[in-house]
Amino acid sequence: MVKQKTASATIVAIIVVAAIAVITIGLFLYPYSPNQPPRADDDGSAQQGIREVVTANNRFAFEVYSQLDKSEQGNMFYSPYSISAALAMTYEGARGATADEMKSVFHFPESDILRSNFAAIYNNINKGQKDYQLNTGNALWVQKDYPFLQEYITTTEKYYGGKAANLDFISETEKSRQTINSFIEEQTNDKIRDLIPEGVIGSDTRLVLTNAIYFKGTWEWEFDKSDTREGEFKITTDNVIRVPMMYMDNDKAMFNYADLGDLQILELPYKGEDISMLVLLPKQGEDYDYETNEIITSNYTLEDIELSSEKLEEYKSKMQETDLDAIYLPKFEFDTKYFMKETLSNLGMPNSFSDSADFSGMTGKRDLFISQVIHQAYVKVDEEGTEAAAATAVIAETISPMPRNIFRADHPFVFIIQERQTGNILFMGKVVDPR
Repeated sequence: MVKQKTASATIVAIIVVAAIAVITIGLFLYPYSPNQPPRADDDGSAQQGIREVVTANNRFAFEVYSQLDKSEQGNMFYSPYSISAALAMTYEGARGATADEMKSVFHFPESDILRSNFAAIYNNINKGQKDYQLNTGNALWVQKDYPFLQEYITTTEKYYGGKAANLDFISETEKSRQTINSFIEEQTNDKIRDLIPEGVIGSDTRLVLTNAIYFKGTWEWEFDKSDTREGEFKITTDNVIRVPMMYMDNDKAMFNYADLGDLQILELPYKGEDISMLVLLPKQGEDYDYETNEIITSNYTLEDIELSSEKLEEYKSKMQETDLDAIYLPKFEFDTKYFMKETLSNLGMPNSFSDSADFSGMTGKRDLFISQVIHQAYVKVDEEGTEAAAATAVIAETISPMPRNIFRADHPFVFIIQERQTGNILFMGKVVDPR
């Protein structure tokens, strides 16, 4: 009996030690605890500088929307902040034409303004609130023993909270991918899974920069679940579907709202008053004009609405506290994933994705280029509120040496069959279409 108890105690001890070992290994591989992002150095930040960084992010937000809208026919959802954060860390290592392109695409101000004010925005996101959950975190995943400049590593940690963790992309490619993905999952409450798919990271990968952001908030005035009904949603005039439509008839609340003729804009605040949702809705259907006693029919679509950061500010400036008779909003939940190499190249930074890239600020040499930028996002809107998450990964690989003495017959050519000794041509031809 004593031996049996001793054996059981030994087994329990082994299990406990193993569990501790697993936890220790996880913390060792991670740059920091996923739910406790480090604070960034925002000394020197000011309201004017913060406005400059916010303006830059918002301009980029609408430019990305315009690019994605050309190729995405269905739902779209992304975090411009997450993309900007990951690429801001990348920008810190860019030089020459590569840096110029990135600065132009993201509208970054000068570094002395960008750094401390980006840090202030990052710290404000992570300030912690009891009414809602909002957090973000950055990380650098570097190939162990690869000679990154200490100045680059220090700068990204100081101003972006981007601590570095060593991985072995060469010998443990798949394990490295899983480590990064697991870290992102924890940062986003398991809403962003498998951010980096198989095959994206390879033995040439030397650096992966990641950002994750997570939000969960409840409406200041929640929708009553008992009022949710199946209702029509017009994808187009000819394509009408039925979806769960939330309904609010709240005579106790005033909402920021504006009717701009072709567009209605509504602000729905979350508890805590710091965060809100703006809904921009093209005018459709019939309205009664009480001044003229006429019925006005509208049939505007998103294509008719001008969308830019400047126009948004204009729309917001016209909003006033309004007593709305009713609010209808569909419940929705979906996720998205974008491979943004082409999108960012089209916006004006193709250099970063080519052998001409100059990220010598990372290693002191022009030996890295961006092979891919991956962005994934999730959103859920229901009667209680909103849950949203997003993550971005920037994959940097080594530039292969320029090939020499290469013969690649990948275009029309002439061929000859000859006698070698005499040079006598026996056959001669031209290949234009080798099919």
